[in-house]
This record gives sequence, C-alpha cells and structure tokens, in this order.
Amino acid sequence: MTAPAPQKARINGIDISYEVAGSGPLVVMVMGTGSPGRVWKANQLPALRKAGYRVALFDNRGIAPSSECADGFTLDDMVADTAGLIEHLGDGPAFVIGTSLGARITQELALARPDVVRGAVMLATYGRSTPLQQAFSAGERALYDQKITLPSEYEAAITAHMNLSPHTLADDRSARDWLDIIGFSPQTVTPGVRAQLELHTGETSRLDAYRAITVPSLVVGFADDRTLPVFLAREVADAIPAAEYAEVARAGHFGYLEQPAEVNGLIIDFCNRHWD
Repeated sequence: MTAPAPQKARINGIDISYEVAGSGPLVVMVMGTGSPGRVWKANQLPALRKAGYRVALFDNRGIAPSSECADGFTLDDMVADTAGLIEHLGDGPAFVIGTSLGARITQELALARPDVVRGAVMLATYGRSTPLQQAFSAGERALYDQKITLPSEYEAAITAHMNLSPHTLADDRSARDWLDIIGFSPQTVTPGVRAQLELHTGETSRLDAYRAITVPSLVVGFADDRTLPVFLAREVADAIPAAEYAEVARAGHFGYLEQPAEVNGLIIDFCNRHWD
C-alpha cells in the first residue's frame, strides 16, 4: 500500500493539513490535545483501510503544518473545521472517530452537524471536567507560560504513568520500550498547542446537551485510564440516547496504541453495522 500524500485545504479561513488513504465509506479521525493526525497511522489507518474504508487523517488547528492560530480559538472552531473537512472531501456523511479532545470534538460535531456524521466513535472521552483534570491542565499551561522545561527522562516517566496501563508498565521490558518511544517523540508545547490547552479552562458539563444526539454512537472507555478516568466515558454513553458502550481492559489513555486489535475490532464492527 502506498502512503497517503499530505495535502492542505483552506477551511474556515485557515489551512488544514490532511491525508486520505483507501476507498469506500469515509472515516475521519480526530486526534487529541497536542497530537498530530499521523498518530493514527501506527494501527488504526491500516486496519480501517484493509476493512474497506477511505480514511482521512488531519492535524487539528494548533498543530503545524495546519494553522496554529496561536492567538486562540474555541472548541466550536475545531468542530467546524472537522465538518468543513468532511464537506471538502465530498464523501459525507462520514464515520467520525476521535480520542480524548478529539472525542469531545466528535460528540459536539454529532450534536451540531448530524448531517455530516454517519456514525460517531468516541474513545477515552468526557462530557465534563473534573477538578483534577482542571488542575493538570492549569499546570501544563503554567509550565509553558513560565518557560519551565522538565528533564526529558522525568517527562517521559510522567507521560507513561498518566497514559499507559499499569499492566503495560509492570513488565520491565515493555516499560523501557515505551519510555524510549516517548523519549524519541516528545510532545512539544508550541504556541498552537498552548492555544489548545486554553480550551480546558472554564469547561462546563455538556452531558445534558448530549441527550439530543441522534446519530449512531459508540463510546469506548479504557479501563486503566488515569488521564480521563473511565467513569467519564460512561457518563457520555449514558447521556447519548441509544449509545453503545464498550470498555477495553488493560488499557490506559493511549489504549488505541496499547490494545490496537481490540480497539480496531470495536471500531470496524461498529462501522460495518452502520454502513448503509
């Protein structure tokens, strides 16, 4: 399979960098805070393409080479970007799959623009912020604003602890491998990522609003998620009428990387059942 070629589109007055691979019903994948769309290439893109889907990956605003929009933006802007990309690609409605902030964008898109969403899959999602989440987000913003750089080994350890299952980290060889992977590809907080972090200030509960979502929906919780504990995903599933819920064991916030076969199976089964 040839690798998809990066492209750019002018959407909502900014540049969105995206890649498309495969043929069949359109699947658009939405990444979380600070992460580029290429993260999906490791596991989800090949599986979805093999299953007969046309897959679009993109970099959210705030992540170069998409426009960084460092002076700020809203969650609604990111929702509109995703809708605009689906319309630009011309094969909508699409299955939309998001994780973390990307899942929040996905459920807001399903609410605001059901005309462009064939089905929504939300991984490691949430409908409200907890005090602990708000404290972590405030700390991340403060580190950037005060120009504090953590030692790379310590940052890798914190990232692994917050995003991987204890089962993964209990194996010394696995833990070393993950620490190496995280250390080789650290998440750099650029001005655009700092603008994404600002989205987490003053968040209010959206659970009541999600009762109006009508598109087919699947919520997937990761049982060992420390960043967004699994009860938050269950709250979203309970709020969306007729939403399906699945929980992946031995998976932290990076569950789509830790347990890709199970996560891919859930996504593909959902899409296949709603492929009409």
